[in-house]
Amino acid sequence: MRTETTETTASRPTPTPSSHPVVHLRRGGTSVVVDVDAPDGPVIVHWGEELERASDTTLSSLVAATTPQRVSGGLDRTGRLGVLSTPARGWLGTPGIEGHGARGSSLSFRVTGLEVSEHEASLRLTDEESGLTADLELRVGASGLFHQRITVHNASEDNFTLTSLHAAFPVPWDGSELVETTGRHLRERSAVRHEFSFGTHLRESRRGRPGADATLLLATGRPGFGFERGRVHGIHVAWSGNHRVIAERVTTGEAFLAGGELLLPGEGTLAPGESLSTPWVMGSWGDGLSELSHRFHDEWRARPQHPRRPRPVTLNTWEAVYFEHDLDRLTELADVAAAVGVERFVLDDGWFTGRRDDTAGLGDWFVDEQVWPGGLHPLVEHVHTLGMEFGLWVEPEMVNPNSNLARDHPHWLLQGRQDLPPSGRQQQVLNLAHPDAYAFIAGRLHALLDDYPISYLKWDHNRDLVDAGSGPGGRSMVHEHTLALYGLLDELTQAHPGLEIESCASGGARVDLGILDRTDRIWTSDCLDPIERLENQKYTSLVVPPEMMGMHLTSPVVHSTGRTVSLNLSAAVALFGHFGIEWDLTRANDATRARITDWVTFAKDIRDLVATGHIVFTDGTDTGLDVRGIVAANRSRAIYTVTQATTTITYPPAPITLPGLDPHTHYQVRLLHPGGQDPQPGQSPLIWPHQETVLTGRELSTIGLRPPVQYPQQATIIEVLHAS
Repeated sequence: MRTETTETTASRPTPTPSSHPVVHLRRGGTSVVVDVDAPDGPVIVHWGEELERASDTTLSSLVAATTPQRVSGGLDRTGRLGVLSTPARGWLGTPGIEGHGARGSSLSFRVTGLEVSEHEASLRLTDEESGLTADLELRVGASGLFHQRITVHNASEDNFTLTSLHAAFPVPWDGSELVETTGRHLRERSAVRHEFSFGTHLRESRRGRPGADATLLLATGRPGFGFERGRVHGIHVAWSGNHRVIAERVTTGEAFLAGGELLLPGEGTLAPGESLSTPWVMGSWGDGLSELSHRFHDEWRARPQHPRRPRPVTLNTWEAVYFEHDLDRLTELADVAAAVGVERFVLDDGWFTGRRDDTAGLGDWFVDEQVWPGGLHPLVEHVHTLGMEFGLWVEPEMVNPNSNLARDHPHWLLQGRQDLPPSGRQQQVLNLAHPDAYAFIAGRLHALLDDYPISYLKWDHNRDLVDAGSGPGGRSMVHEHTLALYGLLDELTQAHPGLEIESCASGGARVDLGILDRTDRIWTSDCLDPIERLENQKYTSLVVPPEMMGMHLTSPVVHSTGRTVSLNLSAAVALFGHFGIEWDLTRANDATRARITDWVTFAKDIRDLVATGHIVFTDGTDTGLDVRGIVAANRSRAIYTVTQATTTITYPPAPITLPGLDPHTHYQVRLLHPGGQDPQPGQSPLIWPHQETVLTGRELSTIGLRPPVQYPQQATIIEVLHAS
């Protein structure tokens, strides 16, 4: 995994068994307290609410107050959850590290080095008997996000094979409910809520990417916690390959979440002098899931490489033309796109050699001369003449067996046996860890970026990695392939300043902060149905900032579900993200194009708010009603959508509340109608939209207001502005 240097501003001497040092990291409303010299190895005593006035005496008392006593029938010293717990220290839950070598499989680490600053700590742990050392990096970010990473070094003269390595995060004992996500293609990140009982709850991804069924976040809190309130802690593994997350509750009164890479057989083998790191595992907490998510968003936005300029309104051509590439048709589509306000035009699949359907061509990354006799230059120049950027779809990690690349270099394909692995979408996976394969793909991508003024790559990944070996009888390659992917992304963005990349993987099957540290947005799902997107976008935003989530207005009949949807519903659901269009606009009439223009204009008006504000969700609405909003960082403005997914039991609907506002500020509240009003049921109009309505943030968040009566599959926009 990637190696990063953690700098510290102060250091402390190597602790001795009698020194009992206690490290207190604090930042962004979060405290992490570590008993460095605990008998069980370093123990995280507290992670969560900031301890603002914690003195050395208080911290020592906290350590003593949380130390378990000896009990009958147990060990003479009750084992505790440490930062690298093992059975040799008396821990009988899931170990933090497991493996075996010539010196056996028993592991026990002691602290041999410590460096500390106000919000970072680095600990060197050593096991003299096994010959292993481990460097533990702890960091609390500016928003209060807690990061952990462990690097294990083999300092022995023999091979050592790690079988598991994960970072553990202790959580409050009263957090007895879990929330996670699962799903499938076209329905990623659907929420699952269940009891956090005794034993181990294990979620694993063995797809070579997180997968559509992976949990983006594993969170625990008091029963009934929601988005608005209820203490909750959660973790995310920032890794784009196989991974594992654990929630465990043991009878010694400890509960924890843990995460790391899932190592396939042989991937953790360390020769003498070699090292292996976990991914960064990140923990957030808050009073409600919204506050938890804001820590992720605020920290991610503070990165120097985070996209700063307004997110360009994007049109992608896939659902407009599919594989039917024709210059005249595409230039006409570009004309209409520019007229409605599109700023980026992306040519999707079908432009390269032999690619007339999904059975051939992947790997042959040359512009198809039969379809594009003049290359892509005529289209690119036309797009630029219209004032739009040009983007291109690629799938560099994949290869069709029916391609020149596969025929010429069959040994570049990932396979563990003589037979190829089961195919997916008629394709196999290229071994990017093979130096020649990497060089070929990198060379072709650089050539395309040099030949054409491409500002954006839609980087797809349309199948799982199955039996992904280095060749017949070879070793598993998911770990090395993931590192090679990271290296290729880094290489391309460094060589081509200003290039933006989208992570797409059968839609939303590779969504994690490892890939998003190197890309500029994700394609949230291949499903553009706004009703289906409501939950998908809600739970994706637990970790991913909204401006990094691709959300597109779809055609009236949705490609993935066959549902007929209104323009206003589709646009309203796409507002709180990176706004775009997936539609053959040449088939829309003038009146529809005018309405699309109004929505694009409105999306541009609020995109700075989307990119800097906090997304919030209302709990406790009537069944069938969804209320969410974006609130400015200074809480001076907010936009809320009220989506009627189905009919409600109450009629007219009960009052809704608008969370996230300053309770002491007076706000003017009004309805907005970009794109015009949808027809409404024949009821008398609401009173408040037809007069000046000024309410405090406290009144709006606790008492609320009546939303309009809507037909199912309609949405209303509410704007809240600081009243002057």
